[in-house]
Amino acid sequence: MFTPHGRRLTRRLLVAAGAAALTAFSTVPAQAADIPAPGEIVKSANIEHVRNVPKPAELTDIHTDMAFQGDYAYVGNYSGFSIYDIRKPKKTSLVSSVICPGGQMDVSVYGNLLFGAVDSSRSDDSCNSTGQSAANKDSWEGVRIFDISDKRNPKYIKSVETNCGSHTLTLVPGKGFDRRNVYVYVSSYSPSASFPDCQPPHDLISIIKVPLRNPTEAAVVATPNLFPDGGNPGENLPYPERTSATTGCHDITAYPEKNIAAGACMGEGILMDISDPVNPKVTTTVRDDENFAFWHSATFNNAGTKVVFTDELGGGTQATCNEAIGPNRGANAYFDIVNGQLAFKSYFKIARHQADTENCVAHNGSLIPVKGKDIMVQAWYQGGISVVDFTDSANPKEIAFFERGPDDTAPALSGGHWSAYYYNGYIYGSDFNLGLDILEIRDPRTRSAQGVRSDILNSQTQQSYRDRGHGHHGHD
Repeated sequence: MFTPHGRRLTRRLLVAAGAAALTAFSTVPAQAADIPAPGEIVKSANIEHVRNVPKPAELTDIHTDMAFQGDYAYVGNYSGFSIYDIRKPKKTSLVSSVICPGGQMDVSVYGNLLFGAVDSSRSDDSCNSTGQSAANKDSWEGVRIFDISDKRNPKYIKSVETNCGSHTLTLVPGKGFDRRNVYVYVSSYSPSASFPDCQPPHDLISIIKVPLRNPTEAAVVATPNLFPDGGNPGENLPYPERTSATTGCHDITAYPEKNIAAGACMGEGILMDISDPVNPKVTTTVRDDENFAFWHSATFNNAGTKVVFTDELGGGTQATCNEAIGPNRGANAYFDIVNGQLAFKSYFKIARHQADTENCVAHNGSLIPVKGKDIMVQAWYQGGISVVDFTDSANPKEIAFFERGPDDTAPALSGGHWSAYYYNGYIYGSDFNLGLDILEIRDPRTRSAQGVRSDILNSQTQQSYRDRGHGHHGHD
């Protein structure tokens, strides 16, 4: 979630999308009468809702991003995070919650460590901190590290302050002689001349090195400038026409096996060579100043030959899934990687129109490991959860969906699924206010995914799956 910022830019159309974009929006738009009642579940016939675990009462803010390892799911919350036992997904239960305020607390896990992103300026780095202006030099924001070896009693062991905090974070494990380290790519943005630790132009990311044998020695080891030319200057037009200026990245997805990463960096998308994890190199950049307001997140296909970028139009606080906004804004954009360049193929946006009280936009998702196919599950806030086949990247098609009617448990435009990920046979959805949803897709097109097992999933650190239905075991 973000508040869009923009500056002047001459408008241009990235690619003539034309009919290719429209094919993804071929379903007849819903009329107002078709919008479900508040809280009513509507779904495709090939998906089942098997469980909901309500948000823990002690975490008083909204749920955010998720990570998975072994038999556990980790769910961030602006107030802290929770650990769930998913050994039997249909009986998923809460193990523990940690109260440690500081949004967004997006989480990633590695071994016995959990990393939480804090992009909320705090009075100090403790879990008892309170909000404090970033104009105060003594304020803190950055990354918190917890020891999660005891799932019922996680321990906060280290904080690392970073420029402009940590809106999101991405793990890049060391290789070979460096395998006893893990690197954390920290994405942040929105600098201000009045913020001592977040000065413009902020064209960088922070890289934290974490020695796995002594994680309390974690420290920032590099702050590479990804945009020496300043990046996209943006275009300060009224919503929804605005193009964001690039002042950092919102999210980075790494694919360490292939030594590549994709950055969604406000005003543009980038590809990087991360063969040297401390010195990532931008290899190509792409912009879409016609339809993309804010480059939000990225997902590779399994082969590493395509990238799905999302546009978080309106920062997740607007009703963008309606006829007024149309099919090409607040959508996914699909790119093929051709000779190292990003070649635009199409847009996709859910065709089910939402109520004007429902925040809805393309948000976080992950691949479903289907043999020979590119299929992704994705959250759309109050647009619910969508499963899209983008094997033909010029013609992505929705093959399953799950959503609820407007969330009347919270103020308007403040509900829905933050993220939706596939992990070992089930789809997990992190709902702002309603907790953790567990779904099961039952479709011949995704059946081969049942044979793939992983022991870890951080969606921003992709791992390949074998295209023969056998498991790939990641780092533990």
